[in-house]
Amino acid sequence: MGLLLALKFLTVIPLPPRHQAAAEDTGRSVVYFPVAGLLLGLILVGLDRLLELALPASLTNLLLVIVMVAITGALHLDGLADTCDGVMLRTSPRERLRIMADSHVGTFGVVGVCLIILLKYVALSAISDDLRVPALLLMPSLSRWAMVFAIGSFTYARETGTGQTFKSQASSGRVAIASVMAIVISVTVAGYGGLALIAALCCVVFGMASWFRQRLGGLTGDTYGAISEVVEVLVLILLPLLARIVSTHFIGPWDVYNL
Repeated sequence: MGLLLALKFLTVIPLPPRHQAAAEDTGRSVVYFPVAGLLLGLILVGLDRLLELALPASLTNLLLVIVMVAITGALHLDGLADTCDGVMLRTSPRERLRIMADSHVGTFGVVGVCLIILLKYVALSAISDDLRVPALLLMPSLSRWAMVFAIGSFTYARETGTGQTFKSQASSGRVAIASVMAIVISVTVAGYGGLALIAALCCVVFGMASWFRQRLGGLTGDTYGAISEVVEVLVLILLPLLARIVSTHFIGPWDVYNL
């Protein structure tokens, strides 16, 4: 049930249960975010293998980016846009939060979304063939885990909101379980390099979340989405770099990317 609720929140895929789940149940599904992201990664891998049979690499990469936006309903991109509109302004935290709650998208939001999509496409295009499957699997999985890490580690800026639903249920135990899941997934897919990737992302997410807290007085659902989008790009950028730095070859118990 928890995994289904996580997928229902993170994607637009029609899944049971059809009835509206209780807010507490939806909040507790945060523990399954890394696994839900892995399932999205499996979809990307399957689609990538299918598209590469008939389309050039550049078009395949563009379609993968579009599919990620479509399958998530642009949920995290919307959070990124609102976050950019709020945190980039020179005003008070209260005013920034008010602007982020506005349904209209400003200049900073448009620029932020355009840049992140462009970065994602270029970074995906630069991934070597031997790292392509690990990248497609870890990109959605670790980005969803990053949200869990931020939710559990930082205060919430508002008294209400969708993000508060998850914050209220993100106990230290659930965050720890989600983190263990993320580590297992990373090591299985990328060997010891996966641990290096997790460590690097921890530092980046902590820095981002700390800056958001300074600007807003805490985190919001929008900033969770912004963190997810940034981490997706970082996985694509850091994976090749760590493959060169870490002496251990990027390989897990199953050499999935050479199948």
